[in-house]
Amino acid sequence: MSLRKVIVCSCATLAIMAAPAFARIDFDIDIGVAPPPAQVEVVPAVPPGYVWVPGYWAWEDGRHVWVPGRRIEERPGYNWVGEHWEKRGDKWHFERGYWEHKEHAEHGHDEHEHDHH
Repeated sequence: MSLRKVIVCSCATLAIMAAPAFARIDFDIDIGVAPPPAQVEVVPAVPPGYVWVPGYWAWEDGRHVWVPGRRIEERPGYNWVGEHWEKRGDKWHFERGYWEHKEHAEHGHDEHEHDHH
């Protein structure tokens, strides 16, 4: 096999292997069980350049599981909107956390320009 073919095959293989690392699967969670009240967390000192993300109830294996709060790197010009449950009819819908542009938050826009991370 020529060196060129080896390089082309190697690059193609690496591209195929790397694709799943960049893929993101989105799916909705709607359940008929209300989440328990939020747990009280002691918020540690957060260093400059980070924000505190409160804990939340996730849904795993047919039950609510507490996910503790954490710090994440801040994004200038954005506010973090934490993970939460919304009542929709007779179901509870899980909303993932996202970054909301401060301009949208300050003006009370209904449609958010947001970025999930």
